[in-house]
Amino acid sequence: MDEFVFVSGRLCLDLAGTKLWRRSLRTELLTSPSDVSRWIREAQLLDDPGPMDARGLERVRRLREAIYTLVRSWPPGDPSDAEFRDALAEVNDAARLPLPRHQLDASGRLTRTGGVDEVLGAVARDAVDLLSSAQLAKTKECANPDCTRLFVDVSRSGARRWCGMAECGNKHKAASYRKRKKQQAVMET
Repeated sequence: MDEFVFVSGRLCLDLAGTKLWRRSLRTELLTSPSDVSRWIREAQLLDDPGPMDARGLERVRRLREAIYTLVRSWPPGDPSDAEFRDALAEVNDAARLPLPRHQLDASGRLTRTGGVDEVLGAVARDAVDLLSSAQLAKTKECANPDCTRLFVDVSRSGARRWCGMAECGNKHKAASYRKRKKQQAVMET
């Protein structure tokens, strides 16, 4: 079972990150309705997403792909492009859906309830907020040439390169270290 990671700094980008290695291995992390339910819980959108079906899985995947398309192509070079228009319509339609219901009980415990519509509404509104904010200019793709995860670089220096250190940064550093050691060994012989 693949693990979901929440390293992007935005809910919508974390959903976009549920499809990995888009240029090469194209690894789908949302392979079943139960994967979507698990992602929803881990994203802390709903406490109990309830039963998810194949239609809900497809709706979440469609929104994910629309978000990825828009973030990668915003602002649009050609707003008449059909893929762009379809993605924009998908996000805007989902952004009109209701949000998860948040309630506090007498002890101060938060409960989050709703279904797939509420999840789509929350993720799409986050995408609309990102696309219309200054944070979009700080949105980057991971420097790992194989990784296609997007993230918002809110580091003080603005020099963040990796989607996450555990995911790509440490792997790159370890590979660079091994390469340097190998080159050093060759030079010494």
